[in-house]
Amino acid sequence: MRTRVLVAGGGPAGMMAGLLLARQGVEVTVLEKHADFLRDFRGDTVHPSTLEIIAELGWSREFLALPHDRMREVSVRMGGRTVTIADFSRLKARHPYIAFMPQWDFLDFLYGKAAAYPGFRLMRSAEATGLIVEDGRVAGARATTAEGPIEIGADLVVAADGRHSALREQAGLRPVAGSPPMDVLWFRLPRREGERVPFFQGGRGALVAIDRGDFWQFAYTIPPGAYDLLKADGLPAFHERIAAFVPDLREQVTRLGWDDVHHLAVRVDRLRRWHRPGLLCVGDAAHAMSPAGGVGINLAVQDAVATANLVGPVLRGRTGPPPESALAAVQARRQFPAKVTQAFQTSILRELYPKRLSDDTTGHVPAVFSLFRALPPLRHLAGRFIGLGVRPEHVRD
Repeated sequence: MRTRVLVAGGGPAGMMAGLLLARQGVEVTVLEKHADFLRDFRGDTVHPSTLEIIAELGWSREFLALPHDRMREVSVRMGGRTVTIADFSRLKARHPYIAFMPQWDFLDFLYGKAAAYPGFRLMRSAEATGLIVEDGRVAGARATTAEGPIEIGADLVVAADGRHSALREQAGLRPVAGSPPMDVLWFRLPRREGERVPFFQGGRGALVAIDRGDFWQFAYTIPPGAYDLLKADGLPAFHERIAAFVPDLREQVTRLGWDDVHHLAVRVDRLRRWHRPGLLCVGDAAHAMSPAGGVGINLAVQDAVATANLVGPVLRGRTGPPPESALAAVQARRQFPAKVTQAFQTSILRELYPKRLSDDTTGHVPAVFSLFRALPPLRHLAGRFIGLGVRPEHVRD
């Protein structure tokens, strides 16, 4: 096969990049290793920055008709008190709130829009496994599919295949590891009509609750590398930790087994170099983010918009591969926001999460919690930072 641009990975970065390039008239093929987008334990937050991009494309009404919840501020409950950490009400955006929407609905929406362009193609159950290199330049990729292995030639390969990117590894692009603030345990519990659980609670660990309608999606954060110690304490001890946050759900909590709990070992890293001739890394493949603040999806989308803005016109204006200077321009544009955001996640927000399994923030409230309580203007600053980011991108026509 041959395509102009080959995108490895059908997540937010890959689908948005494919959509925007196809919208410009560039032939694009996106490889998605799964048969559909239906996966749990993905981020569900669509921030104001991404909602603004949807609005710029003229799709807000249709997008917001999909089932979703809206969060106009982020509040944290610790030591019996609740404090707003981020307030989005003063954002200069058409939609000053976070939309909670299952990521599979978000990706299905992007695919539906992309499929309208004749140059767009999505290959499901197709996983990029290696690079094709000719004369020192990436000239395509190899992939496994349900029908067998294939080779796809391309003028540009966009690696959007996540924090464990096989393509960046093969390209010799090595990430610089940061200090992750947490590990995350994901699980779900049934939800009754009218039932309420605070979004973020601190205590022995921290518990984030996402309302999925007929069930709760919970994220329980623990110190990095502490999962084996937690399991060694036994299942009843784990039940007690969770039930302390949600006493009304104690009966459902006690039915949880370790098979119901999915461990995510969080990693925070970024590439020093995002590209080589014929290859560009974006999203988690370029900078793996912590779940803190839920900003990873939106940074990935910003990378995709920058790629379309900076590389798309170059591809339209010439035949053959884009010059590496165009790929370097994407990194130059997006590297600073990624670095600043990771610093925010691993320093300021880090204080909201436990450093040891024995930590209990109901007894000693972190200093950053008290700071936001004492200085309300910080809430609007944090709302700007989390909601729009350091350098918001806009769709260019």
